[in-house]
Amino acid sequence: MKSIVITGASSGIGRATAEVFLDAGWQVGLIARRADVLEDIADRHENATALPCDVTDPGAMQTAFDGFTAKAGRLDALFNNAGMFGPSAPIDEVDVDAFDQVINVNVRGMFIAARLAFAQMRHQDPQGGRIINNGSLSAHNPRPGSICYTTSKHAITGMTKSLSLDGRAFDIACGQIDIGNARTELVDDLNARILAENPEATLMPMMDVNEAARSVLHMAQMPPEANVQFMTVMATKMPYIGRG
Repeated sequence: MKSIVITGASSGIGRATAEVFLDAGWQVGLIARRADVLEDIADRHENATALPCDVTDPGAMQTAFDGFTAKAGRLDALFNNAGMFGPSAPIDEVDVDAFDQVINVNVRGMFIAARLAFAQMRHQDPQGGRIINNGSLSAHNPRPGSICYTTSKHAITGMTKSLSLDGRAFDIACGQIDIGNARTELVDDLNARILAENPEATLMPMMDVNEAARSVLHMAQMPPEANVQFMTVMATKMPYIGRG
């Protein structure tokens, strides 16, 4: 049975992806802060393991990874997904503490998870595995007022490239999925902000979050000699191409 750790598994893309992998027969380690939600998923799926912790806590993350790999026997994949959007404003209206919080979760947290997964995959027998980072369309073309989030997601693109290069010697592949306008709590929050500013605003097109989850499964199921380096999956009519 293949095994994967998913961070940010209690909601949104992470939870949808966990459900898709569980239905596909994978053993899934669920990392997020909301223990009650993770336990609910684990109660419904015998292949799920709840691993409640904060992705920015290195000690707690080490314990979570150690516990899951002891149970699963190895780690085949990581979906490095946990993240937050942060404030939506021009840079001079953003508190430094708010910027630090976004970077702490979106970059440091993803670094911690990737570091633990890489170490496990490097030293297990047989060696190797796959790390899938959740980037964003903002890793390429930002939304207005997204300085914190966009900065963090550009960093993740660099992380993906570096992991891909460093992982070659150990049969560790790394890819990045950039997801646009999947209906999640985060996107609903963004839409609420838009409507608060302009109740007559036209909201952007959406796609089912499960389309994103199935795309992650496709990336994870690639044979060891193949890798999806970057994938963009988004609502067909959203303004991505040409947006500034």
